[in-house]
Amino acid sequence: MDTMRAAVFHEHGDPSVVVMEDRPVPRAGPGEVRLRVRAAALNHLDLWVRRGIPIETTMPHIGGSDLAGVVESVGLGVPEGLVGTRVVVDPSLGYEDFYERPPRGAAFEDPPLRLIGEHTDGGFAEYAVVPAANCLDLPDGFPFEEAAAASLAGVTAWRAVMERGGLRPGDSVLVTGGSGGVSTLAVQIARRAGARVFAVTSGADSVERLLALGAHRVYDRTAEDWVKGLKADTGRRGVDLVVDSVGEALWDGIVRSLGVGGRVVCYGATTGPRVTADLRHVFWKQLSILGTTMGTPAEYRRVMTQVFRGELRAPIHDVMPLDEARVAHERLEAGQVFGKLVLVPSERA
Repeated sequence: MDTMRAAVFHEHGDPSVVVMEDRPVPRAGPGEVRLRVRAAALNHLDLWVRRGIPIETTMPHIGGSDLAGVVESVGLGVPEGLVGTRVVVDPSLGYEDFYERPPRGAAFEDPPLRLIGEHTDGGFAEYAVVPAANCLDLPDGFPFEEAAAASLAGVTAWRAVMERGGLRPGDSVLVTGGSGGVSTLAVQIARRAGARVFAVTSGADSVERLLALGAHRVYDRTAEDWVKGLKADTGRRGVDLVVDSVGEALWDGIVRSLGVGGRVVCYGATTGPRVTADLRHVFWKQLSILGTTMGTPAEYRRVMTQVFRGELRAPIHDVMPLDEARVAHERLEAGQVFGKLVLVPSERA
């Protein structure tokens, strides 16, 4: 097969720029494999790339950082025995070089951090090429859709809660943007780690779903003063950790909701990146403001192992045909999704 169906955009803009096209089937280069994509999940990252965040990316662009499938062919240096293997893909490229290793000096150029589906073409297509080293075997029978849904969200949640957030048993944690893919996993990770878990979301249905995932108390920000409620539920002490993806709309409340020595870990800004804070809260309570993004290959494998064991699960709002990629962009942008939307290519002979 020389061509494949893919969801692409040729210019930045609203969801209308996403179109279905026949594109050349990519070839696996040295150290790479070509996957027959079986499932690819959307992230808010896909919306940002489509809108035109200032990065170098492929154009026309095929998005999709979260993908799972079957190894269909291999490039030079990759064992032929991998053909037919069911895998999920760690989306980060060069994470440890960028974040974990010390600078090597001006005479050496440190490689940039990149992401499959952001800086390269991704999984919103029938086929995708990825580094063999980024592939993690799926257990027999584990659904491709569930693996793709948990991929980027899982490692991001793990690093935010456990590594950057330094969560300890007995801590109290607040998760904002509770219906998001990362947030739903952060709630579960924090609960399993022995924390008392609070969450902020919109809508009674999302409240009930977050309680079912393990949150002890969930606030509907459209129906109540969540900061006041949190203060009451913590005896006015506040929480030890906030894991935030919302940014601008909730920032003032986030700072006020933290207790003495509290930490806020930020991994997104769905309502805007420009925030203000009353610095008296910051210095008087000795707060820490930390950033995080994705996670190391080791952290990726750690959290995905828990997913495979059924200890964590990524809620799937809907599984949709790849041909409905534009509709999926519209639905995620509208903010009416709990968990993940997953796109599945149609079967072709």
